[in-house]
Amino acid sequence: MPVLGIIASQNYPREFFVDYLVVAGGGGGTAQPAAGGGGAGGYRTTVGTSGANSSAESPLSLDLNTNYTVTVGAGGAGGVQFSTVAQANGVDSVFATITSTGGGKAGGSTFNQTGFSGGSGGGGGSSQTNGVLIAGGAGTANQGLAGGGGRRTNGYANGGGGGGAGGAGQDAPTTAPNGVGGAGGAGLTSSIDSIARGGGGGGGGEDLAGSASDGGGAGGVSTATNGTANTGGGGGGTQLGTPNTAGAGGSGVVVLKYSAAKTITIGAGLTGSTVAPVGGFKVTTITQGTGNVSWA
Repeated sequence: MPVLGIIASQNYPREFFVDYLVVAGGGGGTAQPAAGGGGAGGYRTTVGTSGANSSAESPLSLDLNTNYTVTVGAGGAGGVQFSTVAQANGVDSVFATITSTGGGKAGGSTFNQTGFSGGSGGGGGSSQTNGVLIAGGAGTANQGLAGGGGRRTNGYANGGGGGGAGGAGQDAPTTAPNGVGGAGGAGLTSSIDSIARGGGGGGGGEDLAGSASDGGGAGGVSTATNGTANTGGGGGGTQLGTPNTAGAGGSGVVVLKYSAAKTITIGAGLTGSTVAPVGGFKVTTITQGTGNVSWA
């Protein structure tokens, strides 16, 4: 009897592995009266340290010629003086089965308001009573850390710093003679592309605002700073001035690393780019939108 031929296409592997960095949008800071800083967006990666200084996650095993969803989360809006209308948490970022949680918005649109939970927690707003600490929001396990607390010191209102992927937000200090906001928590630098991301926003203060780093927005006395785009940094809080608007959170990002032998297709609705292969791998950075990616 003749030997049946073997179909060649059944003999090559369809599965391959993708490393990722998925950072969600940062939370918005708050404005007067109590001025906390926004929390950084959730930070998950398979390359280097993941959020909350946790171990790297496992690469995803994917199939060729198959669509996988990508969403780059937007940053949350900053608060407006004496209003809760605009202020928002950051938006989740997604790659396939991986979801990073949007950063928590800060407390402080009213006195005695705690920070909100998120990928990293938002900073707490000031109390109405001297010395009372108003807690920051909680972070999400393996994604980010808690926001710092806000307090009133010598009659001055001070917001807590937003939590970061690598460090908790700082409490507003007790030793300040006037109003000083807490610093935003530190972010992390991913070895997937050597860029620092995921810093919390600085809290606002009546005399000196909290600092920020790694994409977080600095707090302000009268003007706060937005989180940096595509870092998931939290927005800065601001305390004085009329009108008075706090910083918005920075948008997130999705970064993908895979074999140079594969070719990615970035679908409609997404904005992204791929660098030339290095060491046998390609790295694609998706900076905006919702859509699908696939590989061949």
